[in-house]
Amino acid sequence: MGGESLQTALQAGSAAGKDLPQVQAICFGTLRAFVRLDALLGLLRDRPLKARDRLLHALLLAGLFELDEGRTPDHAVVSETVSATQKLSLGHARGLVNAVLRRYLRERSSLEAKIDEQENVKLGQPLWLHEALVEDWPHHWRSIAEASNAHPPMWLRVNRRAGGVDEYLQALEKAGMSGAQRHAFVPDALRLEVPVPVSALPGFAEGKVSVQDAGAQIAAGLLAPKPGEKILDACSAPGGKAAHIAESCDCLCDILAVDISAERLERVHENSERLGLDCVATCEGDACAPEGWWDGEMFDRILLDVPCSATGVIRRHPDIRLLRRQSDIKTLAGRQRKMMRAIWPLLKPGGQLLYCTCSVLRSENEQVIDAFRKSETDVIVLPLPEAMPGIDAGDGRQILPGETDMDGFYYAYLEKKA
Repeated sequence: MGGESLQTALQAGSAAGKDLPQVQAICFGTLRAFVRLDALLGLLRDRPLKARDRLLHALLLAGLFELDEGRTPDHAVVSETVSATQKLSLGHARGLVNAVLRRYLRERSSLEAKIDEQENVKLGQPLWLHEALVEDWPHHWRSIAEASNAHPPMWLRVNRRAGGVDEYLQALEKAGMSGAQRHAFVPDALRLEVPVPVSALPGFAEGKVSVQDAGAQIAAGLLAPKPGEKILDACSAPGGKAAHIAESCDCLCDILAVDISAERLERVHENSERLGLDCVATCEGDACAPEGWWDGEMFDRILLDVPCSATGVIRRHPDIRLLRRQSDIKTLAGRQRKMMRAIWPLLKPGGQLLYCTCSVLRSENEQVIDAFRKSETDVIVLPLPEAMPGIDAGDGRQILPGETDMDGFYYAYLEKKA
């Protein structure tokens, strides 16, 4: 409602206590299946709902999701969904909700067969995104869509300044969380068999561990900071990558975390304090306009984790399918190119810049880097490690969603000629 993310909406909502996990499961599940459920609802209704009926629309989709999921008896789902109309001041729609859900139960097989005739609906993808994936990834679009529908794993990042992975594995075992798996390429990453609240993680409050996808953890390893270097994280919030960089070089470098949102920068402060990092300074500023915040001293290394469509992390944030529009992609790509041009002058000759997105769309990734490389005379494309997961994509590497159980990320590493 209103275009905010699901996490923001849940935090602002009134659900609490023992009901919150169930509310979250229904919300995430409904959004993960939104395209299919919405297509079903279109067949179940003689007339489409009006724009003002968004709350009723959401309630019907949630009811259909629970019937489709099958974890609760059908009669209970219908009864609870109809009862919810009263709580939501939708009593006038009580009969409609009852009729729609019962018709779905009667005609389920034929209705689902009908909507599955459309490939994008079957895979739960908006049509524009489906077409973009088919064009960009003719051999991988189906696996990308299927991975985006999966439940994401819980990856941890062990703070090597507070003990190594072996030590933390022992702490997990002691806490009854056995079976955590290492990642073959990301040394600080552990995948839990069963996700848990962060409050249950041993040593979380003391800064021994953070929650961060293994794909995002690759950034610090590629940037490879050295003691004494001055490093810029140009679009930093919430600060996970900046924190990992500080942990990786034992806090012996000078890191400036810049973000356009003062509110989101608070998360960087909170993370740094919890992790005991005193080398991360923050600054509110726009990466497209560094003249407003840059002091003129060049950086040895720059991480440019640009705002993007987030199409590589849909399994973790299923609301992206609703929030993102086809028209957004051109706007985002334009801003990404502008950021590259604006930030490059801040890099010392001989310095390195790591470009990163959580998108799987070529227009935000290799096409941005290709256009930048052709427009500048002092750009050297650095090779990425052969052992790194992903597919060669222009001058960088694309990790597809689900590959070695990671989210989707693109990385390109550039050096400025000395």
